[in-house]
Amino acid sequence: MATTEDKPARTRLIGGPGMLLVWFYGVMVVGAVSRSVYQIATEFDRAPLAYALSAAAGVVYGFITYTLVRGGEKARRAALVCCAAELAGVLIVGTWTLVEPSAFPDATVWSDYGMGYVFIPVLLPLSAMYWLRRARTVTP
Repeated sequence: MATTEDKPARTRLIGGPGMLLVWFYGVMVVGAVSRSVYQIATEFDRAPLAYALSAAAGVVYGFITYTLVRGGEKARRAALVCCAAELAGVLIVGTWTLVEPSAFPDATVWSDYGMGYVFIPVLLPLSAMYWLRRARTVTP
């Protein structure tokens, strides 16, 4: 029978700056999900792509928040992949909104690289990826 002493210690991801990341991602979950739920429920036909992308961003933020709190190497790797996908989304949607603004009659969380959210959507995944790569070398 395995004891807790036989199991490797789970890498803590929410120590120090990690706790700040959890807080920011939590705020982004609430902001993106609540905004998209309201917009999808009340005016989805106005800008379905924008509202669906905001909902997807909220789900990604929620998953990253969960993995940061969960901790461990698998969670760290999953969060790293999600942060890279999040950054790619922000860069693609941000560029798309600048090149073809008519494709987005209403803003998404990632429009203009997150300008409506004080550029947090572009800065957050960069900060999180730095922290997650650093957390790999830190022993619990």
